[in-house]
Amino acid sequence: MKAKNIFLFSIDLEDARVGVVNGHQYKDRVVANTKIYLDWLKKTGFNCTFFTVGEVAEKYPDLIRKIIDEGHELACHTWNHVPLNKQNPESFKKDLEKNIEALYKCGASSVTGFRAPVFSLTKETQWAYDVMAACGITYSSSVLPAQNPLYGWQEFGQSKKQVNNSIVEIPMSLNKFGPLTIPFAGGVYFRCLPFFFIRQSFQKRFASSEPVLSYFHPYDLDTEQEHYMHAGINNSRFYNFLMYYNRKNLINRLDALLKMDVKIMTYQDYLKTI
Repeated sequence: MKAKNIFLFSIDLEDARVGVVNGHQYKDRVVANTKIYLDWLKKTGFNCTFFTVGEVAEKYPDLIRKIIDEGHELACHTWNHVPLNKQNPESFKKDLEKNIEALYKCGASSVTGFRAPVFSLTKETQWAYDVMAACGITYSSSVLPAQNPLYGWQEFGQSKKQVNNSIVEIPMSLNKFGPLTIPFAGGVYFRCLPFFFIRQSFQKRFASSEPVLSYFHPYDLDTEQEHYMHAGINNSRFYNFLMYYNRKNLINRLDALLKMDVKIMTYQDYLKTI
């Protein structure tokens, strides 16, 4: 029987200090924050996918081995979080191969998934699918199918599809919030939007027998990190405020969603159900 109420909860395992001016003068919180997610997942009895930056795997091999030992899936998030539009096919192939190698060195048994940094897979960068296929990737969760201040591929549509002979693209889940079409279950949006809207958005997807895709980061639940201007937001004080807003309630919101009888699973396991 096909699983219902599938929640593709996932972690983009990266270090937010990378790209910040003098970022490494701030506390290293990657391991401590990731362990909070791992403890929560162990409590719930679910496994999920960690889209992991290669540099993070190289720096924290014990953390990556713990993720593997607890039954979670490792997937790629590039070597050092460079968006696809700042790469070309040759540089991306080297980047992806290095990312995959780092995960295998930590003990991954199978690496078949990819997520582009900041959902930078667009109409202009779809050449990346051929590179992924050449590197053994079979699925991607890299498209935000809406207009977006950073990257978006509105024409892609909101349904998963086979994009070449080897790759299935599973685009991010969206819902309309006023005039905006937004990834309601991801990071900042999940923390900042009214929870009744998030719950209704989950119900809408589940009623259509569609999974809810999400993305979270180590920093999304971090209440102890010093405040600094995050990279990639054009020095916007408002966006930087949102980067910190309501981190303390992230786990509480996730716990509330469990009451909807959601089923969290890895992307690899989800693909076996379709």
